Amino acid sequence: MSTFKNIQGKNIRSYANNAPNATAGEMWYNRAELKLKGVVASGAWSSSSPLLIATTTATMFGTQNAAIYAAGQALTPGPSPTANTLEYNGSGWTSLPTLASGARKELGGCGTTTAGLVFGGFPPTTGNTEEWNGSSWSEQNNLGTARYRVASAVSAPQTAALAVAGTKGSSPYRSNNVEEYDGSSWTAVTVLPTTAQGLGCAGTQTAFLGFGGYSPALSAASFEYDGTNWTSGGNLPVAAGSPGGAGTQTAALAFGGRTPSPTRLNTTVDYDGTSWSANPATLATGRSGIAGTGAGSNTAASTAGGSTTATLATTEEYNFTTNTVTAAAWASGGALPEGIRYGGGAGTQTAGLSMGGDAPTRRTATNEYNGSSWTGGGALPTATSKAASFGIQTAAVFQGGANTGSYNTSGYEYDGSSWTSAGALNNARQLLAGGGTLDAGFVTGGLPPSSNTDNKTENYNGTAWTNGATLNTARQSFSSVTGTQTAGLASGGSNNTAGISNSEEYDGEGWTSGNSIITARGEAAMSGLQTAALLFGGATNAPGSSTVANTEGYDGTSWSTRPSLATARYALAASKFSTPTGTDALAFGGQPPIMANTEEFTPETTTINIVDITTS
Repeated sequence: MSTFKNIQGKNIRSYANNAPNATAGEMWYNRAELKLKGVVASGAWSSSSPLLIATTTATMFGTQNAAIYAAGQALTPGPSPTANTLEYNGSGWTSLPTLASGARKELGGCGTTTAGLVFGGFPPTTGNTEEWNGSSWSEQNNLGTARYRVASAVSAPQTAALAVAGTKGSSPYRSNNVEEYDGSSWTAVTVLPTTAQGLGCAGTQTAFLGFGGYSPALSAASFEYDGTNWTSGGNLPVAAGSPGGAGTQTAALAFGGRTPSPTRLNTTVDYDGTSWSANPATLATGRSGIAGTGAGSNTAASTAGGSTTATLATTEEYNFTTNTVTAAAWASGGALPEGIRYGGGAGTQTAGLSMGGDAPTRRTATNEYNGSSWTGGGALPTATSKAASFGIQTAAVFQGGANTGSYNTSGYEYDGSSWTSAGALNNARQLLAGGGTLDAGFVTGGLPPSSNTDNKTENYNGTAWTNGATLNTARQSFSSVTGTQTAGLASGGSNNTAGISNSEEYDGEGWTSGNSIITARGEAAMSGLQTAALLFGGATNAPGSSTVANTEGYDGTSWSTRPSLATARYALAASKFSTPTGTDALAFGGQPPIMANTEEFTPETTTINIVDITTS
């Protein structure tokens, strides 16, 4: 009789619990659970950061974590066709220069983030072709047959593109035209066996797969192209219009799409070069309008946008792996004892500190967070709000702001149980912000008695304040400052009329302008490091109007989207320090109305996928 050892050449090991550092294919016996366990691969979709603007019928190409998303029909302004170009880095989206030939939707595309191609689209029906070089678009020779709802070999390089079928601008509208691009011009090649539009697509110029779409009714058919001829492939389990696709001709993934109105599919199916089979992974949101928006492979793909009865900004990633991927997200934490706005924040997500603020009268309350709930700490000597805060839970500073007067220089230090007086600022102000530690901190910006904004920076050594370099852009920057005294970051803020978008980096001696945040705003909060920060909440029109929940992440070079807060708010406070990667955060308080809500941000995580092989 065969045994596991005969087959595998080794015995199954026994552990008190699970095997340490388990790997794919490994099996073991878990004595605590009396079960045979193992690590297996499986497929699943997980949510990621949303598009900057809800968009449908766009094109998307590249890899799962390095993709371009171009044009489409955007929700704002409009809904109307757009020329927008967005880039995805696996964490969030950033805005790039727009298409050269103007707004359009239902176009094709392929390539990479540094060498891309888009073609076709409408309105009006066009054959416009543009190449992307990583920084700008340039117009090239047009398609021979202008059309939209055109399918593309999404995995093809810029210099070997394929445009398949689509809708022409005049009768007969539905097309079977096929053209190949060589990096300079388009050439007509063997036509598709049938006219079609809205095909899902995968593969390359010489190994293309088209599936679903309308021909003229909803279709389940698929077609394979070898660079010369077309052959029929296996039928989809369910006819689907405008489904998404990724991968190759012999290892493809199809997802979403439309069945008879109003149903949108959330299903995923796999293709092995011969037939389609059901994949248990489902999109969180069933959607159509995603044909040509699958970047990556059949084991690591991403898609974005699309539509239900509404236009979506949703981004989702597919992974077939031995790991379970949990998307980055905000989650509710323990509520503050009372609603607070314009309070101070310090510490970390699991050792946070809230101080002062108003509700709406000024408060002396100090509260400490342990990762799940708040407890009272030592009270401030003077009720204070709109002050700068920095440090950790057991060594924090709360400086300036408004207490007995409107513009203060005074401040306090916290040792984890009580407050004592700190050195006085050289410049009185409120709505300022700060970063660093108790013995190496800084504050900057704010609202001084003499004007609406301030550009002054002061450095703290644990005893006294000294004047530092001035900001390039004066701002009331309440809470939107983080980092250390020699690696600080100031982003956004207000000029007392509207939010601003400028970001600046501080090296302890001077401020250097960096890339702007995506959504200009004031009275937001920020946590993390100069090279890994999160900015969240705020108001786009100061003071306190057009409140947002938007979250953005900074990698030391550029800003990109992250999942939004559950509750839009401004005048909130935040933890200042985070994990070494700077990607967790604690947000609390704010308004409107005055809130006690606490939210915790956790970055994307992966855990090994351990399953039961037996039940006993």
